[in-house]
Amino acid sequence: MQQSVLTTVMLPAALALIMFGLGLSLTLGDFARVATRPKAVLVALVAQVLVLPAVCFGLVVLFGLEPLLAVGMMLLAASPGGTTANLYSHLFGGDVALNISLTAVNSVLAAFTLPVVVNLSLNHFLGDGQDIGLQADKVVQVFAIVLVPVAIGMLVRRLSVRFADRMDKPVRILSAVVLAAVIVGAIIQERERLGGYIAAVGLVALLFSAISLAVGYWLPRLFKVERRQAIASGMEIGIHNSTLAITIALSPSLLGNSTMAVPPAVYGVLMFGTTLVFGYLVRRRAGVAEPGEREPQSLR
Repeated sequence: MQQSVLTTVMLPAALALIMFGLGLSLTLGDFARVATRPKAVLVALVAQVLVLPAVCFGLVVLFGLEPLLAVGMMLLAASPGGTTANLYSHLFGGDVALNISLTAVNSVLAAFTLPVVVNLSLNHFLGDGQDIGLQADKVVQVFAIVLVPVAIGMLVRRLSVRFADRMDKPVRILSAVVLAAVIVGAIIQERERLGGYIAAVGLVALLFSAISLAVGYWLPRLFKVERRQAIASGMEIGIHNSTLAITIALSPSLLGNSTMAVPPAVYGVLMFGTTLVFGYLVRRRAGVAEPGEREPQSLR
């Protein structure tokens, strides 16, 4: 992919803003709270780190995706929960406090697990020595784009809660505008092949979204995790951070390949529909949400 201002400046800036906004809603207490829900957190993390990459690998092999699209799907599977998980959990009766804790832990964990999964995928599907996982400089880059903006956001919140709350909406709007510009630019660059890519990966992305949500909910239920926590897990594990995946795929200093960005981009559109259907089904099954849920900062 040709380097441009979009991929070298605006895309990393958009992700940094998104992760900074996430940090504005987190505190150290969100990490400490994990100890109060050990089983729910452990099951969710096992699903995130082990089960879903295995499921995704099975899907791309079953459907015979071309190598670059297969790596893009695996990159998506290795990405942590998206920032909209808190909102969906709140809307459909999940334990939002658990979502916030899972988001905090996932953000840290992904900085280590994502490069490993992607590197293994590159070696398996391409076999040409490309990697991001075992090269120290690229591990540091992934670590930086995931964790540094979050840490800065948390520091800002610690210094001034009022300022953090006031900045939440402007940060979200600005990051969305920048990200939209980058995606439009990538679409224009790949416009001649985009239709074929969507046809090739659309069904796989749709199935992966539905399976992610189902695994995120039913695996905790299998281990007797209470329903509200299972809903939270379903949203956190089922909604992958497609923005992070797109950034790593398009960034010239990491993968620098627009084809690998197609699966997370297609997923980012389709997952809204599957998540709404999933939310309706679990809300209908659970009945009216219990009172007393902690509203996430991002909703205030």
